Amino acid sequence: MNLDFSPAWISLKTATVTTIITFFLGIATARWMLGYRGKNKGLIDAILTSPLVLPPTVTGFLLLLLLGRNGPLGHLLSSMGITLIFTWPATVIAATVVSFPLMYKTSLAAFNQIDTSLLACARTLGASEWRVFWQILFPLAKPGIIAGILLAFARSLGEFGATLMLAGSIPGKTQTIPIAIFFASESGNMKEALIWVLVILAISLGVITGVNFWSESQIKKRMVHKTEKEIIDVRSVPKVKAKPVTFNSRTRSQSLFVDIQKQLPGFMLDVAFSANNKRVGVLGGSGAGKSMILRCIAGLETPTQGRIVLNGRVLFDGEQNINLPSRDRHVGYLFQNYALFPHLTVAENIAFGLPKGLSLKEIQQQVGAHLVAVQLPGYEKRYPGELSGGQQQRVALARALASQPDALLLDEAFSALDTHLRHQIETLVIATLENYRGVTLLVTHNLEEAYRICQHLLVVDDGIILTHGFKQDIFEYSTSLRVAQLTGCKNFSQVVIINDHKIEAVEWGCSLDIVEPIPEDLSHVGIRAHQITFTEEANQPNTFPCWLAATSETQHRMTLYLKLYQPAINAFDYHLQAEVFKEKWHQIKNHSFPWQVCLHPFRLLLLEDNRRNQMLSSKLKAPHKLFW
Repeated sequence: MNLDFSPAWISLKTATVTTIITFFLGIATARWMLGYRGKNKGLIDAILTSPLVLPPTVTGFLLLLLLGRNGPLGHLLSSMGITLIFTWPATVIAATVVSFPLMYKTSLAAFNQIDTSLLACARTLGASEWRVFWQILFPLAKPGIIAGILLAFARSLGEFGATLMLAGSIPGKTQTIPIAIFFASESGNMKEALIWVLVILAISLGVITGVNFWSESQIKKRMVHKTEKEIIDVRSVPKVKAKPVTFNSRTRSQSLFVDIQKQLPGFMLDVAFSANNKRVGVLGGSGAGKSMILRCIAGLETPTQGRIVLNGRVLFDGEQNINLPSRDRHVGYLFQNYALFPHLTVAENIAFGLPKGLSLKEIQQQVGAHLVAVQLPGYEKRYPGELSGGQQQRVALARALASQPDALLLDEAFSALDTHLRHQIETLVIATLENYRGVTLLVTHNLEEAYRICQHLLVVDDGIILTHGFKQDIFEYSTSLRVAQLTGCKNFSQVVIINDHKIEAVEWGCSLDIVEPIPEDLSHVGIRAHQITFTEEANQPNTFPCWLAATSETQHRMTLYLKLYQPAINAFDYHLQAEVFKEKWHQIKNHSFPWQVCLHPFRLLLLEDNRRNQMLSSKLKAPHKLFW
């Protein structure tokens, strides 16, 4: 039997060309659909994937209607002297149409699995969309893309129905292996059909085995690399001599102006403030809109209206239709999950944010200097997966500062760290930021964290700014009930005004002398737990007998739950929470009851429940202009 091997050559040639075409078409379409936010996205996706569910003969018939002599495209091509039907290009077209959905859907699924914060981070580091795709999105999606290539190759290699309808079965021109198998079995030549079945099996299994072997070799290579890193002492790693690093070369004062509105689920974000090169803590509860403020500044979200100006450059202006992309804003963003690129080494992560045009030697020097600044010299060749959480955060900080940003935005940067590590990293961040000359905004819901790191606080609740200013002033002289709650005050009571110098604390059941003028809209009185004192002199102002209802212990402090005037019925029957160091607790715990507790007039917070009024004002008027 003389076997004609042309079907094998035609099939391999067709499958190879088809796979190359679907590779570019599928990935480009998947990337476009990943970012598409227009209408009828579901319909577009259905059309693109329809060849997966349509019978191949139906797909071939539709192609025949489109490309045939009387079809719209076929008629146009005929006028140009081009004929596609029953030619080898027709086999490629048929195979491309039926294999394209596999490449497209697999690539889209791979893209959707990638953490979007990695892409956002790359943009804030100045990367163009082209660079984001080829250096971040494509490498991270590589396993899924390889799977798509395999599926597309296998589907095009085995394509039969659409090819037969569009290209026919012309020996030596359009007869692929599946068509040869069909006609051999139709003519009763089962031996020839079996040979072709074995050939196509061998080709398919060979390709799959080769790709699997390559994948396993890459995994083994990475494991060997990781093992070597674990046994090498960091001190033995050759270090590049690092020059002193300057985090921002500008010497003049840096300034940020923000006046934006954006509709969020449940409320309108409506804030206006400006900040210079001091560190500002954006404090508020979960879901208050803190992170959205940072994302709007960085260009990761678009405000409904407003204006953002950084060092005289307009980043966003709703009226003038100005909206600079993230890559052009010169804003560094430290994400809550650090967003380190997992496929790049520590050195490559930091180098990603460096200014363009540096030589290899300059890049090495800059990377080494930034690693020294965050106390990680010698970690250049490690991957993020080989670092602890604290090390990852330091690398992310070094990378953000490497881009020489005019503003540095820290979004819940310490929330994922344990207490001991958080203290260490905070200390390092404070020392590092001492050399940074730009604007720094730290978003947090942790008062102590904001107090330690920042000089100024900006308190946000339900999308509006409740107050701003020096941290000491906000902490010591709060006049808003909600601000006092957000800044850690635990003792509140509604009040009734008795006269200009005395009020009744309704929930506490006592009258209090006050020395400050009574606010016009006074509604509550408060006192911070650590400012409650104990005395043995019962005749002092605002001193009351109390009994202990319950206690709560931390490493250094005791929280005492106190009932005024009479013993508590149970642990929940109390008026006040007082916090004392354990030394003080050991002094008073054995004293007989009642104890004498003092709410010093100078420590009382006279509070207005003006949150509702502020919310109404933000809707009816221009937003509050808050500056420092």
